[in-house]
Amino acid sequence: MRIDIITVLPELLKSPFEHSIIKRAREKGHVDIYIHNLRDYTTNKHRSVDDYPFGGDAGMVMMIEPIDRAISALKSEREYDEVIYTSPDGIKYNQQEANKLATFENIIILCGHYKGIDQRIREHLITKEISIGDYVLTGGELAASILVDSVVRLIPGVISDETSALTDSFQDNLLAPPVYTRPAEYKGWRVPDVLLSGNFKEIEKWKEEQSFERTKSLRPDLLNEEE
Repeated sequence: MRIDIITVLPELLKSPFEHSIIKRAREKGHVDIYIHNLRDYTTNKHRSVDDYPFGGDAGMVMMIEPIDRAISALKSEREYDEVIYTSPDGIKYNQQEANKLATFENIIILCGHYKGIDQRIREHLITKEISIGDYVLTGGELAASILVDSVVRLIPGVISDETSALTDSFQDNLLAPPVYTRPAEYKGWRVPDVLLSGNFKEIEKWKEEQSFERTKSLRPDLLNEEE
C-alpha cells in the first residue's frame, strides 16, 4: 500500500510514522508513506499556499493552484483509489471505514489548514471527505496520522497476530471485552475464574457476554447502528 500526504507542515508528520508498528510496517515493505510539502508546488517567491477569501470573511483559505499541482503530479505517476480531505464536514470515521481503506493500493490525504480549502478543490479534486470527530483542530495533520495508524495496522502481515486486529473494539459494533494478565491475583483483586478455567467454550461465551454488556453500558449507540 502507498499513502501520500500533502501538508504545509511536513515536520509534524514525521515522528508518528517513525516508531512502533508503522515503522516496522515501512521497514518490511508493507506500506510506503510519502509526505509532500505543499509549498514545493507553489510558483511565487513567497511560496504562499493561502489567500484572503472572496466575500470578506475572516481567516485565510488554501488556494486551489498549488493543491491541484500536487495532486496532478502524483496522479500522473499512478492511479489512486481515493483522494481524501480531512474535514469536519466529512463522514464520521469509524472502524468499518478503516477496514475499507486498508483494502486500497494507493491513497492521497490532503491536510487542511487555516479557514479551509477553496471549494473548487472539494468539488473537482477530492473523492472523499473524512472527519475524525465533531471538533476543530489547528490542521489536518493529526487527523491524517490517525487515519494512517488505523489503516496500516490492518494490512496483512503488519501485526504478527492478525486475529488480534480482527477482535479489536468496533469490528463488529461491539466494544472489546476486558483483558487480564499475570498475576492472577493482586491486592485481593482476582482475574475472573472463567479465564483461568481452560474451558475455551465458556471463555468465548464470557467474552461475548462482556462485550455486549460493556457496549450496552458505555456505547449503546453502537447497538442501535445494527438495527
